[in-house]
Amino acid sequence: MPETTVDDVRIHFEVLGDDAAEPLVLIGGGSTQLIDWRDEFCALLVAEGFRVIRFDHRDTGLSQRFGGVDAVDGGYSVADAAGDVLRILDTLGLDSAHLAGHSMGGIMAQYLAIDHPQRVRSMAILSAIPGLDPAYLAPSEIAVGAGEPVSFPALPREEAIEQFVAYQRSMHVTSHPFDEDDERRHAARQIERGYEPNGFQRHGAALRRADDRLERLRRVIVPTVVVHGRLDPQLRPLAAELTAEAIPGAELHLIEDMGHRLERALWPEYVRIITANARRTQETPHA
Repeated sequence: MPETTVDDVRIHFEVLGDDAAEPLVLIGGGSTQLIDWRDEFCALLVAEGFRVIRFDHRDTGLSQRFGGVDAVDGGYSVADAAGDVLRILDTLGLDSAHLAGHSMGGIMAQYLAIDHPQRVRSMAILSAIPGLDPAYLAPSEIAVGAGEPVSFPALPREEAIEQFVAYQRSMHVTSHPFDEDDERRHAARQIERGYEPNGFQRHGAALRRADDRLERLRRVIVPTVVVHGRLDPQLRPLAAELTAEAIPGAELHLIEDMGHRLERALWPEYVRIITANARRTQETPHA
């Protein structure tokens, strides 16, 4: 798998599908690796005619680390992290791409659409917020954001796996099945591939510095779809409603039996929504 060749930031990425197909960059949530966009999900998008690009966020997987071993702040902003998408496009020689971002990835997509609209063909915002207004956040998230970040020590492999599974279980708030064996296998793969316990904290530090984007989103001109779960235990649906209201022509999908996780049972629906939005570029000239 290739790495970016632009300036001194090294981002690890992977490309799936036909080189001549429409490029689609998948931008994961905080502390996620490219494998968190599961192979089967990516295959569904490739089957729809996309050249799928997925990557390890900085401070995750095989990408560059920022700060020391115990550092809880990498010293960068979400907009800086969004620049990693541009580094990938430049490395691949692409002038623009479709974007689909989940959680922190949806915020990164917003920054790209605001600051670099010519690089964005369409944008799907999944489970994200347009700023840090407490009205967007569940009370637990407000409490976490107000706390002093602490370093996460590296755990032995089995303890780290159990910690991961416990977190995923706590986020499982829907009627869809929770496959604990699959989550455990996936956790093991993540840890063996690129374990960075403080990546989550460094991304959190960047998110706490993010500014409010709602007014600037009113100038976004790329075809946009906003997807949010009505059961999201972290981010309230109001955030999605206001985001879709702000972006001209944006479509809003509030999904009843969805929390913050991208549920496997809903993968075909996400793919349908992302694909339909990308095809709107045939109706809306790209800037």
